[in-house]
Amino acid sequence: MRIVHDPAGHRFIAELPSGTAIMAYAPAGDGVMDLYSTFVPPGERGRGVAGHLVEAGLAWARSEGLQIIPSCWFVAQWIRAHPEHADLQA
Repeated sequence: MRIVHDPAGHRFIAELPSGTAIMAYAPAGDGVMDLYSTFVPPGERGRGVAGHLVEAGLAWARSEGLQIIPSCWFVAQWIRAHPEHADLQA
């Protein structure tokens, strides 16, 4: 699966056979981004797509020295399941 960062659109996207999966974010202050939404087309759900989007977003945040606010329920749940990324939370 190829995930692309669209900085102008403030999102990470994956083009899939049944549509586009998206994790959207918004700047939330100096050095902070709010990961507020994930969407995976119904035909692709349950295959780990959203987790891959979160991983890509967190890797980018880490590389840029950013902290995150996980206001999307899925992102918050994913970070609880992967506590090695908890240090990124603002």
